[in-house]
Amino acid sequence: MPNARRLTVLGAAAALAGSLVAVPAAAQSSPARNGPAHQGGPAATPAKTPVAVGSGGAVSSVDPNASAAGIEVLRKGGNAVDAAVATAAALGVTEPYSAGVGGGGYFVSYDAKSRTVRTLDGRETAPRSAGKDLFLENGKPIPFDDAVTSGLGVGTPGTPATWDTALDKWGSRSLAQVLRPARKLAEDGFTVDKTFRQQTADNEARFRDFPATADLFLPGGELPAVGSTMKNPDLARTYGELGKKGVGALYDGKLGRDIVRTVQRPPVRSGADRKVRPGKLSARDLRTYEALSQAPTRTSYRGLDVYGIGPSSSGGTSVAEALNILEKSDVSRLTEKQYLHRYIEASRIAFADRGRWVGDPAQEDVPTQGLTAQRFADARECLIHDDKVLTSPLAPGDPRNPERCATVGKASPTTYEGENTTHLTAADKWGNVVAYTLTIEQTGGSGIVVPHRGFLLNNELTDFSFTPVTPGVHDPNLPGPGKRPRSSISPTIVLKHGRPVVALGSPGGATIITTVLQTLVNHLDRGMPLVDAIAAPRASQRNAAATELEPGLWKSPVRGQLEAIGHTFKQNPEIGAATGIQRLPGGRWLAAAETERRGGGSAMVVHKG
Repeated sequence: MPNARRLTVLGAAAALAGSLVAVPAAAQSSPARNGPAHQGGPAATPAKTPVAVGSGGAVSSVDPNASAAGIEVLRKGGNAVDAAVATAAALGVTEPYSAGVGGGGYFVSYDAKSRTVRTLDGRETAPRSAGKDLFLENGKPIPFDDAVTSGLGVGTPGTPATWDTALDKWGSRSLAQVLRPARKLAEDGFTVDKTFRQQTADNEARFRDFPATADLFLPGGELPAVGSTMKNPDLARTYGELGKKGVGALYDGKLGRDIVRTVQRPPVRSGADRKVRPGKLSARDLRTYEALSQAPTRTSYRGLDVYGIGPSSSGGTSVAEALNILEKSDVSRLTEKQYLHRYIEASRIAFADRGRWVGDPAQEDVPTQGLTAQRFADARECLIHDDKVLTSPLAPGDPRNPERCATVGKASPTTYEGENTTHLTAADKWGNVVAYTLTIEQTGGSGIVVPHRGFLLNNELTDFSFTPVTPGVHDPNLPGPGKRPRSSISPTIVLKHGRPVVALGSPGGATIITTVLQTLVNHLDRGMPLVDAIAAPRASQRNAAATELEPGLWKSPVRGQLEAIGHTFKQNPEIGAATGIQRLPGGRWLAAAETERRGGGSAMVVHKG
């Protein structure tokens, strides 16, 4: 992008921020919600504001208490990595159905001193005893819902190792120090909001089948009331133990033994009709787990360097490929119809290639460099025509040997991924930046709380293909011993001349990729201020027959214009929930979050004294 245009975008964002910072978002300000209900109000909850500007650092997340935890660490001299871990730990309290100690994630960090981007793969792993038949019984896949609510779907948690590794490599504070705000959050309690009550209601039937889960999330046997105060003393003690003993308490200690026992012998309510299969997670799986340091994905886009997370996630490769496809078009000059058509088709193509080529690189030959190369994107871009639509499922191309407009092998549809993840972004006064997405997979994960520990276990192994998606076609995402299931998580940092421009990410399962892609294009190409780029109505095409549209596009005249050339659509009431941070002139940061989705997000900054 030309520098003059970039400055225009920055100026617009700064102006918008100045008009919004003093006015809280319309979305209700709700604190975290976790644990048995108690009478009396919680500590004062910061107002939710979707955008803020400051010069001493910034944090953006879905929850004001979590953002405040990160800001507290920044104010006390911590850096962006410290703040990111503090925010993530607080989200384990405030968003327990989306993330926590029992899950995993991907951590992307920019170091201002060296001007480099580093990443950690903290994805959960399958047990070492797992084979391709992990989810098969009598040669047939078990029902998906049965796999979700089971010990069988639980992978080795990677979140604690990610926190510890990030702090050890790049942080400036101890684990105990950065866990302190979250520990206090769990002890003091917060106010239940409508979103949390609804998420609990959606999970009520399976939560009731696990006494430890019901005790925690169904206080007195009832759904938590909106406005009631919630506490989680068990999680507060767990955080205290991790702070005192380190993450070895989980990977080689009593906490870990509690996890293994829970997975191998799920504590189901006596008399429950639900068939809950035991899992294969072992103490050895915990002891040998590592959060992996690896090179980020990188591609150039209109003079900017776009960095993401590499496989085992497909986020970095898919966002890069779609951007490289769009590079051939002057998106800033296209009509909305033309832009959306090309964006949808670029997404469709990237998902076709993702399904064929991306898996855990420790066990699969993943052509990461080829997938992110402009040469491959150019060979795929020629499939797009302005007056007609590609048919899904679209067959993949071959990044190892790109041929113009060529496809190879059979087409495969995109498999399902759980959507309730959470994302945070953080920056500090020294110019360091973190984009971090963490998850337990489904809303409520496996539904199984580790007794007396205060957190849910993930169901991340259900991200594997249970059987090959297309018979006779190699599927890189089948289970395997110690294997990491493919993810769509896409924490992204954009640099210009080695300095941050913007960082962002989103929850949403496979829609994460399209959410990040569309937000980047809205901001970098279409000139939208970051908060508007996040708020804009979304479309998500994932190599499926129909493209999903949020209501703002579903009701728009552009839907009919796109249908006229062959697009098929279906409604999705809400796609993703992004947060981002942007570097402004003069060393300032703009933090941006959702204005409406998931009740609105929370952008906060530190102001230098």
